Amino acid sequence: MGNSYDVIVVGARCAGSPTAMLLARKGYRVLLVDRATFPSDTLSTHVVQPLAVAALARWGLLDRLTTTGCPPIHTYSFDFGPVTIAGSPGTDDAPVAYCPRRTVLDKLLVDAAAEAGADVLEGFHLDELLMEDGRVVGIKGHGEYGSQRSARAHVVVGADGRNSTVVKAVGAEEYNARPALLALYYTYWSGLPMNGRFEIYIRPQRGFGAAETHDGLTIVFAGWPIAEFERNKRDIEGNFLNTLALVPAFAERLRGARRAARFYGAALPNFFRKPYGPGWALVGDAAYHKDSITAQGIADAFREAGRCADALDQAFSGNQSFDQAMAEYQRERDELVYPMYDFTCQLATLEPPSPEMQQLLGAIYRRQKAMDAFVRMYAGVISPSEFFAPRLVDSF
Repeated sequence: MGNSYDVIVVGARCAGSPTAMLLARKGYRVLLVDRATFPSDTLSTHVVQPLAVAALARWGLLDRLTTTGCPPIHTYSFDFGPVTIAGSPGTDDAPVAYCPRRTVLDKLLVDAAAEAGADVLEGFHLDELLMEDGRVVGIKGHGEYGSQRSARAHVVVGADGRNSTVVKAVGAEEYNARPALLALYYTYWSGLPMNGRFEIYIRPQRGFGAAETHDGLTIVFAGWPIAEFERNKRDIEGNFLNTLALVPAFAERLRGARRAARFYGAALPNFFRKPYGPGWALVGDAAYHKDSITAQGIADAFREAGRCADALDQAFSGNQSFDQAMAEYQRERDELVYPMYDFTCQLATLEPPSPEMQQLLGAIYRRQKAMDAFVRMYAGVISPSEFFAPRLVDSF
């Protein structure tokens, strides 16, 4: 572990590894650390939305994912009960999504960072940030066997998740926060083919969905409002299966399948954090987090990794001051993601669709271009502010 770097990135998953990779490709000296050793699993929806697939293609990594045997997803289907809205999630340039296991995706990203020239240190536990005159100047921690290690850098990037150790150390300001709204759990079934479809079912106070992932498995997730979290976690399996039974046709398909894992899940908070300060920056869930019901986490991480790397490059090259470059990074992020943040929080309440939403769903039902637009809005290709603009549906 060297003593001096341009950037140290703490956290090597979907935000940290691309940030390290992109900075290393720009010629900066980068150290990437994580407490995990890879391949390693983590809580995740797994969904790589089409714009995130496009990022993998730009980075030269998409072929590595496709050769792992992860099946592509060409159709999203939203069953609201009275109507089902189904369409294509992508664009001509990025027509499909994927739902890879994080053991595969994260390892792929860590390896890409190392190949780009970043020093990668796995099994490293961050103990503290090194500070001088109120500025972060490095990290100190220990390895698997307790050996103390430290390194210095011009900037330390926290990419270590919503419970970020870096955030706790620097006291990053939180804003636009909303409490956890949904309790979501998932597991895997074998023998449940989806034929390229990501299926989502919405019922009053309940929601669930399914998509194929690696090794012949299908991830199935289900959720209920946060008010039921404590009560329902006493019998997660029973409540999970009762939720799936709300759609008898899906429950019947499940009878021919076998559950292949335990249940995973949590109730997740919603927040923005100021993503920079003296000698530090944030990216990924450490900087911005919302409920997983719209499955935007990986796409958000990829996009903001690119933006953060570009902002740091602007600062290091002298084109802008650090504060100017990072303030622009924050402003652009907030402007871009807030409509999806608001839509996600509304959807996570699992409240019945409003009369206006019911009217909209009825208007787009069986109009394929309009249904595609709805699906692409959910996938993050179209902003909710654009989709819900007056008279948009009439334009299809």
